[in-house]
Amino acid sequence: MTMTFDHTRRACYTGYVTQAIVNNLAPLLFIVFQTRYDLPLEMLGRLVLLNFATQLVTDIVAVRFVDRLGYRVPLVVAHILSVAGLALLAVAPAVSPSPYLGLCVAIIVYAVGGGLLEVLVSPVVDALPSPQEGKAAAMSLLHSFYCWGQVAVVAGSTLLLAQIGQDAWQILPLAWAIVPLINLVVFLKVPLPATVPDEHRTSLRKLFSVPAFAAAMTLMLCAGAAELTMSQWSSLFAEEGLGVSKVWGDLAGPCLFAVLMGVGRIIYGLWGERIPLVPAMASCGALATVCYLVACLSTNPVVSLVGCAVCGLAVSLLWPGTFSLAAGRFPLGGAAMFGVLAVFGDAGGAIGPWIAGAVADASTTGNALLGGLADLLPDDGGSGLRAGLLVAVAFPLVIVVITLLYNARTRHAPGAASLEAGDPVGG
Repeated sequence: MTMTFDHTRRACYTGYVTQAIVNNLAPLLFIVFQTRYDLPLEMLGRLVLLNFATQLVTDIVAVRFVDRLGYRVPLVVAHILSVAGLALLAVAPAVSPSPYLGLCVAIIVYAVGGGLLEVLVSPVVDALPSPQEGKAAAMSLLHSFYCWGQVAVVAGSTLLLAQIGQDAWQILPLAWAIVPLINLVVFLKVPLPATVPDEHRTSLRKLFSVPAFAAAMTLMLCAGAAELTMSQWSSLFAEEGLGVSKVWGDLAGPCLFAVLMGVGRIIYGLWGERIPLVPAMASCGALATVCYLVACLSTNPVVSLVGCAVCGLAVSLLWPGTFSLAAGRFPLGGAAMFGVLAVFGDAGGAIGPWIAGAVADASTTGNALLGGLADLLPDDGGSGLRAGLLVAVAFPLVIVVITLLYNARTRHAPGAASLEAGDPVGG
């Protein structure tokens, strides 16, 4: 069978499913790790930090060589590392000097694969022949597969774990490793676009000198934090803070979060050309702010879960929307530009959940200021996590401020270009 760019696009979709697996499987097992290995919340949060910090370092390194090396080799390596890391997640805790060290080693290995996928998949799709719905909509559609991957991981893992029992949790990472293993073979065969040559690519030095790119980097940082903080902690928050079972906590928390995030990206993928991107992102940031506040402050567990879930819809456009803004504004930025944005997105994904976990621990272990904050929140056994999520409200708030300021600037400044158009290096 002759492989076409349609096969390439589908392989990229599966690449984002793979990234959803490596980002979301371990947090689903937090309750297992906490009870089996006696790990406190801060150490669990540190696993999330380790994952995204490793992806961040990978992004920084990849920025320097992807445009020169081409897409195929690093894409294949990304899938090999994803398979290896998931296999290690199953076996390393049992064979390492300490279970926590084994978890850390596994996470580092598959996080390198996830970081490469973040740098590579979006520029590949952006470089493919433009589909009918347009590049911004195509980018949103691509990122929706991260959401559907997250839904599959959450729902599939939760239901399987309920059937096999927590003592057999190691089956989960081995089963999910099949996905990147198959996609690895596909990426060996599909056609891939050429990278932007050095002589034509907008240099990173020029990008860093442009205020619009600084705004895009800040948006990515806050988008990653706003999305991942709620996504990574909602399962444990539902179980410990809201008192629901693990199955219902996972399905009503991170699973529904991912469903609504995917729906939001599908909607923009289908009708995005009719919806102005910057005002839409401002609206998403405002809705995310409200969702965080509802999840933290409501005394009704159902209402809090609704806040967690609807936050998925709220953050749906933030990450792919920032990619689309930058790609439209800097069309010759190449994979290096996507890599830099991924660095900031992963930095937010690392910092946000870690801050929430650290605040949660500090608010319940004697810190006067944070303990006082927790005292103001509903007292249901989960006030620590409520305090952590409340602090994270800052991230969507920053997105609202930046997008509103940017929208005002592009409307009223004479000759100010929007991020969707303009020369590659203008201000």
